[in-house]
Amino acid sequence: MSLMPRGDQLLLPANPLFILLTLLLALAFNLLPLGRSPAVPDMLALTLAFWAVNQPRRVGVGISFFFGLLMDVHQGSLLGQHGLAYSLLAFAAVALHRRMLWFPVLQQAMQVLPLFIAAHLVSLAVRMVAGDLFPGWTYFIAPCFEALLWPVVTFVYLAPQRRAPDPDENRPL
Repeated sequence: MSLMPRGDQLLLPANPLFILLTLLLALAFNLLPLGRSPAVPDMLALTLAFWAVNQPRRVGVGISFFFGLLMDVHQGSLLGQHGLAYSLLAFAAVALHRRMLWFPVLQQAMQVLPLFIAAHLVSLAVRMVAGDLFPGWTYFIAPCFEALLWPVVTFVYLAPQRRAPDPDENRPL
C-alpha cells in the first residue's frame, strides 16, 4: 500500500520569495478601497491560512501577527484586532495542517470554513468590546467566500511547485 494515492504528484519545495510575494499581493488586495461590502473576502487571512497549512515552518503565528498589525494600522482599527484574529487563525491552521493535507481540496475548504468564521468572530468581538455596533449577519458572508476561494488559491499557489525541476525521460519521478 502506497502512502500517496495514484496520480498525486510530488511537489517541489516552496520558494520563500514566492510565499512572500503571495503574502504581499494579498496584503495589497486588502488595501484596495473596495468599499464596505461584507462579501469582500479577506485575501490576507486566506493566504496566511493556506501557507500555515502547507508551509507551517515558514508561515506561522509570528508572521500572521505582523501582517495583522499592518492591517490594523491601515484600517485605523484597534491595534491588535487583526493581529489577534490572524495569529489565532494561523495557530489553528498549523495545529490542523497534518490532518487537512490528507483530504481533497474541497474537503479542506469545508475544514477551513470554521477557522475563517472563528477569525471573523474574534475580530468582531474585539470591535464590539471597544464599543462598535454589531454590523449585521451579512458580516459572515466573507468567511463563506474565503472557504469557496480555497480550491482556487490552492491551485494557483501550488502551481509553481508542480512543475518538473528537470524534465528527463530517465528520471522515475
